[in-house]
Amino acid sequence: MHMLYDSESFVVVQIHANAPEESAPVPTIPQLPRNGFEIVDKRSGKEVYLDGSWAEMFQLRLSAWAQNTPTQQEIEDTLESYSGLATTPISLH
Repeated sequence: MHMLYDSESFVVVQIHANAPEESAPVPTIPQLPRNGFEIVDKRSGKEVYLDGSWAEMFQLRLSAWAQNTPTQQEIEDTLESYSGLATTPISLH
């Protein structure tokens, strides 16, 4: 897990769900990678997990940001566009 962004409104975490531990044996059955991004909307208390093609599109956005550093407002506006997908309530573990 790698935190990419944290503001008053949003948190973005990149998750490598199937990353093997260094001491773990190699699985005999191949596993599909489930890497993705979790976007937490702090204002609504909900989160969305992006994987598959959604994660690929979000990764393209991150790559574009690496080329042309966005303003915080541009980042917030982009994350706001994903907040409509956020339906899972955040719960403390």
